[in-house]
Amino acid sequence: MPKLLIFLLIAIYIYSLASAISVLLLENRNAVKSLSWILVMIFLPYLGLFFYLVLGQNYRKQKLISKKSIRRITDRPGNKFNIDPLSTNRIFKNYYQLIQLLFKNGESAAYSNNKIEVLAEGFSTFDAMFDAISSAKEHIHIEFFIFEDDLISNKLRELLISKAKQGVRVRMIYDFLGSWVLSKKYLHTLEKAGVYARPFLPFKLRLGRSKINFRNHRKLLVVDGKIGFTGGLNVADRYVYGNTLGIWRDTFVKFEGAAVHGLQQMFLIDWYFVEGKLITDLKYFPQPEEYNENLVQIVSSGPDTDWESIMQGICFAIMTSKKYVYIHSPYFVPTDAILNAMQVASLSGVDIRLMLPEKSDSRLSDYCTSSYIQQVLDAGIKVYRYNKGFLHSKAIVIDDFISIVGSANMDERSFTSNFEMNAFIYEKGTAIHLKELFFNDLKNCYELNSEQWSNRTKGQKLKESSARLFSPLV
Repeated sequence: MPKLLIFLLIAIYIYSLASAISVLLLENRNAVKSLSWILVMIFLPYLGLFFYLVLGQNYRKQKLISKKSIRRITDRPGNKFNIDPLSTNRIFKNYYQLIQLLFKNGESAAYSNNKIEVLAEGFSTFDAMFDAISSAKEHIHIEFFIFEDDLISNKLRELLISKAKQGVRVRMIYDFLGSWVLSKKYLHTLEKAGVYARPFLPFKLRLGRSKINFRNHRKLLVVDGKIGFTGGLNVADRYVYGNTLGIWRDTFVKFEGAAVHGLQQMFLIDWYFVEGKLITDLKYFPQPEEYNENLVQIVSSGPDTDWESIMQGICFAIMTSKKYVYIHSPYFVPTDAILNAMQVASLSGVDIRLMLPEKSDSRLSDYCTSSYIQQVLDAGIKVYRYNKGFLHSKAIVIDDFISIVGSANMDERSFTSNFEMNAFIYEKGTAIHLKELFFNDLKNCYELNSEQWSNRTKGQKLKESSARLFSPLV
């Protein structure tokens, strides 16, 4: 290779490296993370720079969806933050600061008087969703991270095709990477029947502008603007029939009433992103019926939001808890804020319990999770391993009144890189139900002992600590 060409390649690389480091420093990120990326780029020539350009960029200040467009969707009658019930109702007033936080950091309206049903078993969850879809008369909006090409997914496909042929408008969003198994035939049959199926962030090789690291992890279904579902489950057989890990245990919530408006606007914002079409018709926000006394906030977060809304909400809820916090999570790779909130709450006398699967679908995640457990146990937090299948539920219940159910895992990826959505529910009945489910799941768990855990081999601890270095990518 001519010396001039070698010199040019080296010069281009040094310029690109310096530019990337300059941008990274100007973003004023967490110092440890910034230093980690700088070291990767320096000590892994070319490869480190490639990883940063593909996986390391921060899009939080580069809005993928304009605020003006979002405002046109969210500025709906009934979507306004109504402070009156909070000032006159002593129960909700006790949680005013959390409600106000979620309204200010993510414009999450508080919807009152909803009918809420918790679904904690695969068959019942899919039956409830399929029944709702079968009843659709005007539209079906469905969005999941994963649509597997299996029995359950094909049953859903046939149902959506049937409703589309009946004249129901069906819109479907699937994550491009999460649903990579979907065949062209699967999608073609949907489109041929009149179903509008769109991928979220399909992969495009644009070095320096790649968004492959940012996935849409949300799960939701809205039928006629009157019935809505959200939670942690995907469309796959493993929640019903199981796989090598056993049957996947998950939590979903069905809403009727005003909270469905929150799910609807979340879908329409995502639809605008994937289709470029802004839908603001009032028919998608019908006048809701009033049911039980409660409040619900549908909280979203993603790499382009101003704040890490879900993480902030969970942190605040844990820090202000008085009696207990019971957490379901399939993965536990917490941010410093979450870990500190749990430790401080536990040390102050709050009963903090964390339930994790004995084994997850990711060996790297398992090692990362294990690296945090000693810090959790040392703070007096009780840790349980679920061994009846795979615990995939993302649910938190606090003080017999606050319930948090959605798509976000207790990990850095969910809080900083993925597009996520959680329902914050303020109601005693739902909280008591979730607490009962937690204690029922304890029957299929064993508790970790701090002394025994600390006696793991040095080799095992080294594996876990090494895996922890990759926690932002898990």
